Amino acid sequence: MFHRNIKLIIAGLIILTGIWQFTESNIGNGIFLLLLSAIPIFLYFKNEFILLAFLKLRKQDFEGAKKWLAYIKKPETALIQKQQGYFNYLHGIMLSQTNINQAEKYFKKAIELGLSMDMDLAVAKLNLAGVAMTRRRKLEATSLLNEAKKLDKQNMLKDQITMMKDQMKKI
Repeated sequence: MFHRNIKLIIAGLIILTGIWQFTESNIGNGIFLLLLSAIPIFLYFKNEFILLAFLKLRKQDFEGAKKWLAYIKKPETALIQKQQGYFNYLHGIMLSQTNINQAEKYFKKAIELGLSMDMDLAVAKLNLAGVAMTRRRKLEATSLLNEAKKLDKQNMLKDQITMMKDQMKKI
């Protein structure tokens, strides 16, 4: 909604107002304002539209997720690097259902920019391995599957990884 620097300015103004309230002996107001300043600081690191797109994807509502991501006009300037990674990651997930070539570009860019959770990185590499497998690039697919297996610490992708390895044996 707001540019990332404006969020920091708003948080700074709220903190200054909270400090002013402390000096005026309004302790309750000061504490409330300091707690309130956590919201724009949180939204600096976690973009609200990306969070809403994740919620829509959790419900398998791809159109709703696209709508929320469309609100981000210039992701290069409006988002920090990790948020840009997740922006591309979400686009890759949505396009992996329809356009594999475009999804591959988004997943590669997401990995390049960085994802903060290992599970998200494992899913991106697993999808890239699937794309490489459909293009008959067995070595690339094998290395990506091995990387995804290392990143999958909770074994949530174990079934998909073994299924893809079985399919690669048939190639």
